[in-house]
Amino acid sequence: MLENSISLESLLETHELPFVIIDASLTIVGLNKAWEQQLAVNKKDYIGQPCCKASPNCRHKELFQKLEPYVSSALITEDKQAVVRGYPLLDKDGTVYLGESIIQNNSPVNRTNTPRMVGSSTAFNSYKDKLLKAAKTQAPAFLMGETGTGKELAAEFIHSNSSLANHELVVVDCTVLTEALFESELFGHEKGAFTGATGAKKGLFELADKGTLFLDEIGELPLSQQPKLLRALETGQFRRVGGTSAKKSTVRLVCATHRNLTEMVKAGEFREDLFYRLSVFPIQIPPLRERMRDIPELSSYLLTQLGQRDGQDYSISKEALIKLLQHQWPGNIRELKNCLQLACSLSDKQHITEDDISYMQQAATKPQEYIDQSPVVAASSNPLHQMESDIIKALLQKHQGNRKLIAAEMDISERTLYRKLKRFELN
Repeated sequence: MLENSISLESLLETHELPFVIIDASLTIVGLNKAWEQQLAVNKKDYIGQPCCKASPNCRHKELFQKLEPYVSSALITEDKQAVVRGYPLLDKDGTVYLGESIIQNNSPVNRTNTPRMVGSSTAFNSYKDKLLKAAKTQAPAFLMGETGTGKELAAEFIHSNSSLANHELVVVDCTVLTEALFESELFGHEKGAFTGATGAKKGLFELADKGTLFLDEIGELPLSQQPKLLRALETGQFRRVGGTSAKKSTVRLVCATHRNLTEMVKAGEFREDLFYRLSVFPIQIPPLRERMRDIPELSSYLLTQLGQRDGQDYSISKEALIKLLQHQWPGNIRELKNCLQLACSLSDKQHITEDDISYMQQAATKPQEYIDQSPVVAASSNPLHQMESDIIKALLQKHQGNRKLIAAEMDISERTLYRKLKRFELN
C-alpha cells in the first residue's frame, strides 16, 4: 500500500527495530522484516487491517489528533505487550502517517536475530570478561564509552548472561525523558490522571520487575527528576501518576553514558548520591581505535547483517580492509557500519573495493567523545562543523523539523541527532 511512498517504504527496511506504519484511517499500511521476525507474524496478515482491533483504546488515534510523539507500554498483538515509541511521519506528498517502533519486546524474542558481541583482540577480551563478571552479580553496572561503541549491546550481553535472563530487559532512553514525561513513562499512570490518560498504563520501572532496567544516556536525565529516580531505586517503591497506593518493583540496574558524570557532579549538573548509587560496577567500553585487530571480524559480521537485510551476499577485498584499518574511527562501530552500508550501495556485484570505502579523514584526529561533550560548538569556527550545520538546517526545512526523518536520511540515531542539534544550537 506504500508503492508510491518511496521515502516511507525505504524507511521501513532501514529501521533495525520492529517498525510499523499506520495511516490516518488507523489502518496498517506497512511493517518491516524485524516486526515479522520478532513477533513471528506474517506481513500479509496485518497490511490493510485496523491497527488496534484487539484494544478498545487506540493510542494511534490520539497521535493523529495531537501530532505529539509518545513512549508507552502497549498491546502489539492480542497477547503480547511491548514498550513502543510513536511519532508522526510526513511523506513526500505531504500525507501524515504514524510510525511506531518497538523499543522493548516484553514477549520471548528469537535471540538468533539479536546482535552479538564480536571481537578477539586483547582489549575486547578484557572488556568482555568484565561484562561477564558484572553479569554474575546484582550490583548496578555503569557503562562508560564514546558514542557508537555499543553500550546498549553491552547491556543486552550483561542481561542475557545473568540469572535474570528469563525476565525482561527494559530499555529507558533518558534523552526523551523530559520533565513532563518522566514520572508517567518511568512509573506509569492511572486512568484520568491527566488529559489524554484514557486508561491505566504500566511504567517502564514496573515492566522491568525481577528483570534488568537499562538507563541509556543517564547523563541526559533532568536534574529535577533525579531525586525521584534515586528514591525508587533505593526503596524499590513508587506510585503511578494519579495513583494513591505504592507499588513495588525489584530491578537489576544497568546505566550507560558517553558523558563524564564525575565532572557533571562537580559542576552541580548531576546528583552525587545518585552517581554513587549507579556506579557500583564501572566498565569502560574501549573505542574501536583501541581494538583495530577486530575490524576484519567486525566487518565480516556487519556485512553478513547487511546482506541478510538486503537479500544480497556482500564481500570485501583485501585492499578495502587495509583502508578500513588505516582510519581511526572517531564514530566507532556505528561509523564503521555506516561506512560499510555506503560501500555496499556503491559496490559493483556486491564486492566492496578500496574505491568504495569513503569517510571524513579530517574527523579522525578528534575522538567522538570529545566532540559530543562540547557544550556548544560555533559552526563557523570549523569548516566541517559549518558544513554539518548547514546540512542539518536544510534537512530541518525539508522534513519540517521531523527528527526521525532527518536522522534516517543522515543515517544516524535520533540520540546522535539530538546532540548535534544541541551542539549547533539548532533546537
